[in-house]
Amino acid sequence: MSQIIEAIYENGIIRPISPIKGIENNHKLKITILEDEGLFAHRLGDCIGILPDEDAREMINIIEDEFEKVDLDEWK
Repeated sequence: MSQIIEAIYENGIIRPISPIKGIENNHKLKITILEDEGLFAHRLGDCIGILPDEDAREMINIIEDEFEKVDLDEWK
């Protein structure tokens, strides 16, 4: 299980800001440190850049084609 949590580093100790769900006391963890610079401001922020440009363009084209088929009068 992977989670992204907020923590504070103080006096040589990394302290979670709130309890970590699903983790028991004394459970060994591997931690990746990322400075909070708005990197995860969007819920999908951690997915940015994982698609090759060609695949991303293809997805955009498919989405735009499908939106053109939508009859906006059906949504009123």
